[in-house]
Amino acid sequence: VFSLGQNVIVIVPGANLLLNFEDLKRASDVICKAKVVVCQLEIIPAVSLEALKMAHASGVKTLFNPAPALADLDPQFYTYSDIFCCNETEAEILTGISVGNLEDAEKVGRMLLERGCKLVIVTLGAEGCMMISGDEPIPKHVPAGKVRAVDTTGAGDSFVGALAFYLAYYPDLSMEEMIRKSNCVASVSVQAPGTQSSYPYRKDLPQDLF
Repeated sequence: VFSLGQNVIVIVPGANLLLNFEDLKRASDVICKAKVVVCQLEIIPAVSLEALKMAHASGVKTLFNPAPALADLDPQFYTYSDIFCCNETEAEILTGISVGNLEDAEKVGRMLLERGCKLVIVTLGAEGCMMISGDEPIPKHVPAGKVRAVDTTGAGDSFVGALAFYLAYYPDLSMEEMIRKSNCVASVSVQAPGTQSSYPYRKDLPQDLF
């Protein structure tokens, strides 16, 4: 972790790669009755994709974070994700577009919509997020509050977890408002060291988030 809180991480998948289709079958009842299913790529991609398909077939909202990103991502991930959420690094790996500003994030969003995504969120660290959807093709920038970052490790997971919470428990909020609140939660997480240890409890968050 550098002095301004930016991080460089190494992923060691370990037991994650042991999760298989049989495990999915055993969890199918839970998956198909969930309000939201979140998937990413720290397990075998084909297993993650199957989980998205199971959820989608049952009408469960799907949220996909392509982390760690794969340049040759199966195109079905785009179509089976209700919300496709990536950061600048993942966006570049997926599209070849280097994201250095809001205009670049817009280009990424449009390209991912063309690949079949319904709604794309590109997270931009301290700059917040860019959102674009098939229903609202005019991109919308949702800024984040300014904080002093200590450690940004896990900020993306904090954002995605918060967004899943709002999708499940506050489904009547607008997507822009869900993103704004999720930005706030992630902003809290970067002000403490560590990854899981930096994630705040509900009691420690401003009550206007709920």
